[in-house]
This record gives sequence, structure tokens and C-alpha cells, in this order.
Amino acid sequence: GACPARGPKTNDFNPDADAKALRKAMKGLGTDEDTIIDIITHRSNAQRQQIRQTFKSHFGRDLMSDLKSEISGDLARLILGLMMPPAHYDAKQLKKAMEVQLAPEGLVSAGADYHKSLEDALSSDTSGHFRRILISLATGNREEGGENLDQAREDAQVRPPEIADTPSGDKTSLETRFMTILCTRSYPHLRRVFQEFIKMTNYDVEHTIKKEMSGDVRDAFVAIVQSVKNKPLFFADKLYKSMKGAGTDEKTLTRIMVSRSEIDLLNIRREFIEKYDKSLHQAIEGDTSGDFLKALLALCGGED
Repeated sequence: GACPARGPKTNDFNPDADAKALRKAMKGLGTDEDTIIDIITHRSNAQRQQIRQTFKSHFGRDLMSDLKSEISGDLARLILGLMMPPAHYDAKQLKKAMEVQLAPEGLVSAGADYHKSLEDALSSDTSGHFRRILISLATGNREEGGENLDQAREDAQVRPPEIADTPSGDKTSLETRFMTILCTRSYPHLRRVFQEFIKMTNYDVEHTIKKEMSGDVRDAFVAIVQSVKNKPLFFADKLYKSMKGAGTDEKTLTRIMVSRSEIDLLNIRREFIEKYDKSLHQAIEGDTSGDFLKALLALCGGED
């Protein structure tokens, strides 16, 4: 894929200078938000972790606590999100999403670096199938490697013959089979499975899921399928939806910008402008304001 989007200043990284500048921005009366935004949005996550350590050893203070007490609202959510190690951020978002209602894009961006506590939270919170989907995604045991045509053909036969013959069709085994395939196979392999599925059934796999399943399970499966087909487009759509219409969904906007900022934001920007005829940059400008706007644009990078 494309190289991760990085700000202009990462080459001459100096954690000492950054820590001192941040302390100065927060010391005394008033807060210098511009400095905070400038430093934090233009560093990689690994560099932010170094700044946090340096801040602690220089000033004996926790940078996160200082930031929390100096900034608030949408800006705080964005900056504090950027300061968290990615696995921790993803785990926190997943847990939050489950408390409200599941946000499938949280699942899609989740990495493999997970904590036992997340699995425990999932196990107590959600029902049967859906819980298994979440756990299998959260533990990140997806296969690496390319496609295997014979395996793909087998995977595409979602209904083993014994199910197809029963009039009702056994929902549970259908869901289980979908889950095994969607949650463990590699992305290139899944794309091949989807092609084979169309050849065999004349239906797109997404259509079949929508027809055969319901509720949270359906939403989770659909999100996985869309992201497998084209992950940057999946996130471009989510970003667009978070900003269209009357209100802005700042939480979703923040979550995606933070979790994809070092992964595929450039590709997301490309899909965004191609589909919506305006750049992500323009969309953010038209829909947010103040320091939150400044920070988002810094993360987003250039005008496309």
C-alpha cells in the first residue's frame, strides 16, 4: 500500500524539545492549543510514546493528565486518542462501541495486539454468535498469505449440501460457517472467495448476508465484507457519513482519523475524492470548526 501519512517534522524528531514545548504550552494561565496540535498531529504514535516518557522523566508529570486538564471536548478526544498506543485505543473503542451498540468499523481496524481483558469484556457483554465474531476478530488470528483456489471454492459453498436440503435451512450453522471464513481467512483469499461465491450463486455475498441474517450479526458481517472488498473505501464512506446532513458525528470522525492516521489515510483520501468529488480536506473544513478543525486538517495532510 501507500506509505503512511506523516507530518513534515518527523525526520528531525527531538522528544526533549517536544516535551519542553508541550509543558510550556500548558503551564500558567491559558493554554497554547496551536503548539499542542502542531506537535501531536505531526508525530508518529511511537514518537508520541517517547514524548510521554520524556515528559514524565523531565517534569515528573503525566502528559495525558496534563492534556486532560487543559483541553476539552472534541479536541481532547482527538488529541488523547492520538496519544494512546494503537492497540489500547482500538480495545477501548471496541469496549465503548459495545456499551452503546457495536461500531463495526472498530472491528475492522482492530489489530492483533489484544488484551485478555478485552476478551473478558466481550464474553460478558454480548450474546452468542455475535460475541464469537467479536472475539475472533479481537484476537486477530487471521491467516497471513495469499489465496488458495481450491480452498476458496470450498469456502464459497457456504451451504453444505445437508443444509440446503432442509426446508428451513439451519441459520446457526450458516452463521458459524460464515464466521469461520470471514474471521480467519486472509484478505486476498477472501476476495477470491467472494468472486467464487458470485460464480456459484449469482449473488453477491453481501446480498446473501443481508437476506439471510439479521441484527448485530448481520451488521458485523456486512462491515467485514465491505472492508475486505476495499478497506480504504469502507472508511471513506464512514467518514463521509459522519459529516453529511445536519449534525456531525464527531466521535466516528475522530475514531477513524485516529485509528487510520498511520495506516492508510492517503488511500482513504484517494477513495474519498474519487467517490464524493470533494477532498476529505474540504469535507472536514466544511463541517468542523476551531481547534478541532485545525487538528483534523493537520492529521489529514494535504488538499487532494
